[in-house]
Amino acid sequence: LKDVARAESGRRAYIDDNRLNGAPATPIAIYQQPGANGMQVSKAVREAMIELKKTMPAGIEYEIALDTTDFVRLSIEEVLHTLVEAILLVVLVVYLFLQSFRATFICTVAIFVSLIGTFAGMLALGFSINLLTLLAIVLAVGIVVDDAIVVVENIERHIAEGKSPVDAAILGARELVGPVISMTITLAAVYAPIAFQGGLTGALFREFAMTLAGGVTVSGFVALTLSPMMSAYLLKPHAPGHQGGLGGAINRLFDRVRDRYERMIGASLGWVPVTITAAVLLTLLLVPFLMFAQRELAPKEDQGVVFSILLPSPTSTIDQNVMFAGEVQKMFTSFPEYENSFQITGANFGFSGVILKPWSERTRSSIQIQESLQGPAASIVGMNVIVTTPEPLPAGGQFPIEFVLRSTADHKEMMEYADRLVLYANTEANAPNAAPTFYFADSDLKFDLPQVSVEIDKDKVASMGLNLTDVARDLGSMLGGGYVNRFVNDGRSYRVIPQVERGERLNAEQLLDYQLRGPNGQLVSLDTFATLNHTVQPRTLNRFQQLNAVKITGVGPSIDLALKKLEAKAAEILPPGYSIDYGGQSRQLRTEGDALWKAFAMAGLLIFLVLAAQFNSFRDPFIILLGSVPLAIVGAMLPIFLWKTSLNIYSQIGLITLVGLIAKNGILIVEFANGLQEEGVAKIVAIRRAAATRLRPVLMTSAATVFGHLMLIFVTGPGAAARNSIGWVLVVGMAVGTIFTLYVVPAFYMLIARDHTKERTLAPEVAATPVLAK
Repeated sequence: LKDVARAESGRRAYIDDNRLNGAPATPIAIYQQPGANGMQVSKAVREAMIELKKTMPAGIEYEIALDTTDFVRLSIEEVLHTLVEAILLVVLVVYLFLQSFRATFICTVAIFVSLIGTFAGMLALGFSINLLTLLAIVLAVGIVVDDAIVVVENIERHIAEGKSPVDAAILGARELVGPVISMTITLAAVYAPIAFQGGLTGALFREFAMTLAGGVTVSGFVALTLSPMMSAYLLKPHAPGHQGGLGGAINRLFDRVRDRYERMIGASLGWVPVTITAAVLLTLLLVPFLMFAQRELAPKEDQGVVFSILLPSPTSTIDQNVMFAGEVQKMFTSFPEYENSFQITGANFGFSGVILKPWSERTRSSIQIQESLQGPAASIVGMNVIVTTPEPLPAGGQFPIEFVLRSTADHKEMMEYADRLVLYANTEANAPNAAPTFYFADSDLKFDLPQVSVEIDKDKVASMGLNLTDVARDLGSMLGGGYVNRFVNDGRSYRVIPQVERGERLNAEQLLDYQLRGPNGQLVSLDTFATLNHTVQPRTLNRFQQLNAVKITGVGPSIDLALKKLEAKAAEILPPGYSIDYGGQSRQLRTEGDALWKAFAMAGLLIFLVLAAQFNSFRDPFIILLGSVPLAIVGAMLPIFLWKTSLNIYSQIGLITLVGLIAKNGILIVEFANGLQEEGVAKIVAIRRAAATRLRPVLMTSAATVFGHLMLIFVTGPGAAARNSIGWVLVVGMAVGTIFTLYVVPAFYMLIARDHTKERTLAPEVAATPVLAK
């Protein structure tokens, strides 16, 4: 079949040579329609191919060389495993803190009821189960349990003080109606800006944000209804300190931690300016963290495939390109992770890919394999071979790095500056003894396409009795390759293609030997009245947004770093009248990469307004946000600064989520302190007692969040990079933020909060109590 196709279409310069594992093959590409489900399409195609195989002629076989839904399917399986691990870890954390199977059972039921409610909301909104909605479910496990933990712990505290389970449930739930509503609305409000975000970010994360917001809303409702009801009938009366064994040991350990914390918070409240100054200095670490953080649109994923783009010389033939592409095939088969490969080679372009062994059967990722192939690819002569991996998000473009120069200047003038930038990218930008910034860089403006024109002497043509129409017609017949008719032989139809043999049209100089028919059938050699004029023309002349443009393309380990270096160099060498722009993945990074910071600011504003309405005060929201959010963000940026991950849309989503999570701790402390002041307790005693009383639920909810998301850090395999990114931000940010919140929120409370005791007469027993007495 391949030989027939080549014979039939051999006259066309753009005929491709296609191979699978080095053997001739004919590829069939299948694309899903917009809105279609890729998993369903893949399943339907596989089923259809099984049926079609029954009708294929003998000797014809098919093989699915590349199925991009394999990555999606395996990623979903990995997320489901992570979901199970997160639930088990959260349940273990709850049990260790509460030391009660009954209380743990109540919180576990709250998790599952909240998740069921979340899935019901997804069904009502028409959402599908995909990578992002499942990631939202994994995050929800560590979040939806928080409200139930707070309520159950408060009920347990009242039972330990001697109240009956029913009375404790009523009183404990009533005390936390305000804080739970505040925490629920606060966390749900965080995701509102993401849900209404435009562009690629909005399209990707709309379902993610609304799924999480729905789960949080359901969990708040469950915490105030189902959890108190179950507590009233499942929890048993007990006295504090009655437990022995592991539970008693944990309680005694926590009592020591609480006593030490209460002493430390009492000391820190005596040095409020020092505490706040330290918090401000630590917050200033955000400046270097943001300056030196690696930025990208999304972390590179190991999708189980490595691609190579083949850029041959403009004068090369298909046969030459096939020969050089064979060297690429040898390069692919040389490493142990190789499983399958495919190649599509044309006269002026080629594309190939290698499918790697399954993730469980190899130790190197596709990104590591790509980096190891850069050297062998550069040593292949005859064509430029660019090795790359699929981009994690659909952003268009052929290369990850696409830097565009725009101007009204002539293309030849623009080429001078483009060539200087390309030279800089391939030399100076790659500092010696350091990680490279560019694996490859090139420009799409090249004046290297040879062109030959046949210049005819009209006077000589006329003197020989010829005319230009006859000359053009004869040359067109010999070189054009157009068919003039068909003939039938043995039941088959064949095209009639008048054309000189291939050996007579290998180079332009052979044209001068062609014989044209003159008057009376006499043959006239073309060189008697024609000469050849050799020129060089550009391959393409491009425009971008109505201006002349040159695109500098490349591949490198960091798109952001590569663009920064090109931007700096362009600012140095470009004259007035030039501007820069971006294409493909680079354009998404520059336009969408910082879009979530606007959502971050909007989320902060929404939280402030929600808290202001809930507390009926503009001071309390400042205390909660200033005392918890900045230092939590510093902690979250630490793994990004240390290059454990990058600043991308997933980590930015984690930062936005962190704002709502860490604010919950401040809400618990401030609300309780305000309640104590309303009862007549002095301000400093109220905040100290509130911090000590709320220490246990704060630590429990934070531990549930940290351990619920801990497995996101350690996961490997398909889709791991995105989960690692959001996991590092939430785990480290929550751990660091919680530690600082316990000290900084009380300090800001002393500085900013209203002193209700100045507005009323203190109760005698309170007035007689030393302010720092335990």
